[in-house]
Amino acid sequence: MALVLKYAARSDVGMVRLKNDDSAYVGRYLAVVADGMGGHAGGNVASASTVLDLVHLDRGAHDDEPLTVLADEIQAANSLLSELVTTSPQLSGMGTTVTALLLNGNRFAFAHIGDSRAYRLKDGVFEQISIDHTFVQRLIDEGRLRPEEAEVHPHKNVLMRVLGDVDASPELDLATFEVEPGEKWLLCSDGLTAVLRDSDIENVLRGTSDLQRCVDTLVELTLSGGSPDNVTVAVLEIEEVPDDSPAAADVPVSAPGAAGTESPAVPLTERDPGDSEADDDEPARAELIRQDLSSRPHILVGAASLATETGQIPIVTKRSAERRAARLLTHKAPPGSEPAAPEQPEAAPKRRWIVPAFLALLAVLLAAVLWVGYTWTQTRYYVGSSDSNVAIYNGVSQSLGPIKLSSVTEQTDIPLDSLPEYQRNRVEGTIPAKDLLHAEQIVEDLRGTARINSCGPSAPATPVKATASPVPSPTASAGSTAAAQSAADPDNCGGRK
Repeated sequence: MALVLKYAARSDVGMVRLKNDDSAYVGRYLAVVADGMGGHAGGNVASASTVLDLVHLDRGAHDDEPLTVLADEIQAANSLLSELVTTSPQLSGMGTTVTALLLNGNRFAFAHIGDSRAYRLKDGVFEQISIDHTFVQRLIDEGRLRPEEAEVHPHKNVLMRVLGDVDASPELDLATFEVEPGEKWLLCSDGLTAVLRDSDIENVLRGTSDLQRCVDTLVELTLSGGSPDNVTVAVLEIEEVPDDSPAAADVPVSAPGAAGTESPAVPLTERDPGDSEADDDEPARAELIRQDLSSRPHILVGAASLATETGQIPIVTKRSAERRAARLLTHKAPPGSEPAAPEQPEAAPKRRWIVPAFLALLAVLLAAVLWVGYTWTQTRYYVGSSDSNVAIYNGVSQSLGPIKLSSVTEQTDIPLDSLPEYQRNRVEGTIPAKDLLHAEQIVEDLRGTARINSCGPSAPATPVKATASPVPSPTASAGSTAAAQSAADPDNCGGRK
């Protein structure tokens, strides 16, 4: 008999957020939750990049000790974030939490950094496995703060450890746990624990046998409780299956496509990374990642799902496609593993059509993917700038070679200069919308902000999750910054808080 994971996951945008910075992946052997930070610039990039860099570990056997493999891959993901910041300086300061589980035999390899959490329900005992790497948790550990005081502490969101470009070798919490069929694990971002108590989470986990219903219940309870943050939940259950069961079959990393076919990722390895034509191929790169992921049963949610489904985080899809292409080469069969076919010189001329036909088929498939991608982009909307004013665009804010994938649908009379600096930067960086109605609602919110801003200057607030270096010098969280602004403006001009 073999052990595999049953799983369910869901991620949702918080009540006051415009985008989801969380990402999560769950499969037969791997579960990862990442909560990105860095505001508009890079929270979603950090979490999506990290999760997509780890999904290839979702297999039942590894060359080295699974805990070492998991730790090394997370450190590699941290290096990748630093590389992304080097090539895109606007991402400077981004980071992400990571809480991951890798099943191997009857043992879980566990790795954790940040304030996302892992809970376990085993033998009737519900307990928190992870330790929050926050400033208030350090105060609790040192006996300088009581746990009940942590919830109202002004620096409760200040992180002491995180993946990102601030530490070349971040310190991870690592452990190994023996597992048994029937036990459950829950991974979540801090959006869940900011609203629900541990006892609430335990009651739902104990009382709900259906994993997807359990996840949905926890997310809905969090949202109805007024969650100010994005909420992501993954629930796992250890399941025992026969060794010859399809559920226990391992999936080779080097086979992103259907069995017996070559992966379309091969031509990508032949491209020059600096080729501008390749840089404009986000839909094709997203398609490559989707094909890779389709080789294994899984659930992908949050920013990582957005990157693979739509290519709206092109810097992630580009790097992930490149790494998958490189991984495909490194996992090719070793020389001599298959007997060479006998030479048949007479039959060779009859098969000369195979190569041109194969290349023609690839060209047709690529054209079809690009056409489908372009058609899909014309169903999307976002808010951006046009002629120094706020405007609603139809499409996505990228180009496919000389083809622009968006056009102005509605030009407003809201000058960019009338917005606070933070809102102006958001508009210039584009704000995605679910549909035209959502885009119009965003514009109305910006109009109100512009009207309020005309009442008088106020210090811009950056809604990012504060981070801190290992030397304790905490900075105020986004929530405490907003409170300080409110105190500085007692007249509350135009309803501004």
